[in-house]
Amino acid sequence: MDLGLKDKVALVTGAGSQLGFGKATAVTLAKEGCNVIVADMYLDGAEKTAAEIRALGRKAMPVNVDITDKADVSALVKAALAEFGRIDILVNNAGIAGGGGFFATSKEDSWDQLIDVNIKGMLNCTRQILPLMLQNKYGKIVNIASGLGKSGGPGTSVYSATKGAVISFTKSLAAEVAALGVNVNCVAPGLAPSTNFGGTPDATESSPARTASERSNSVLATIPLGRFTEPQDVANMIAYLVSDLAVDVVGQPISVEGGRFMM
Repeated sequence: MDLGLKDKVALVTGAGSQLGFGKATAVTLAKEGCNVIVADMYLDGAEKTAAEIRALGRKAMPVNVDITDKADVSALVKAALAEFGRIDILVNNAGIAGGGGFFATSKEDSWDQLIDVNIKGMLNCTRQILPLMLQNKYGKIVNIASGLGKSGGPGTSVYSATKGAVISFTKSLAAEVAALGVNVNCVAPGLAPSTNFGGTPDATESSPARTASERSNSVLATIPLGRFTEPQDVANMIAYLVSDLAVDVVGQPISVEGGRFMM
């Protein structure tokens, strides 16, 4: 099915990780005809993703950016406009996990890092790109949250709080700009096969820490579909949401996680 994305210009943050949702999204959008700005903290990864996109016959611009730095994001947007003249699609994918363990013993520096990347980074990118979309009366924004942003979970309090903020921001922004030609939605992915289960946030004095394999199997048992979420699963949903097939899908936090957080 043609999604009508030929020659659209997409900016995907956090698209350099070769196992992540961002790379899969950038490549999938390129397959649908988009030219892609590949933004990442690590230029080597961004260049690898960009090379894969160019091999598909589409244009790609790898950019090294720290999304928590407003000046860095401004430079990214200027470079993108110089190269492509516009930005039609923004996928706020860049984010971090961490801060695991009981909140009572958590450290403030870990809160700051999660808030800076997962919330402030998304706000920085959206704030600088949204006015361009409003001027053109066209734009698609997809923010990446998490099932934990809907449900929460032990050992994930600050991370879950940041992803809950992503969901609330998506809904509020969508209500502001839907009638102005900009559609905003959110994808809440499940755990990918590459998830690191090496931490021990479930350990207590009376309950010893489980191995990474035990934790992985325990989580897998909670997923009705019986498998982890592949990056391509998330990329497919994002491609749909940024297409005009999803014109009536507005401000929605759509779960792509095999039914683990059904609600």
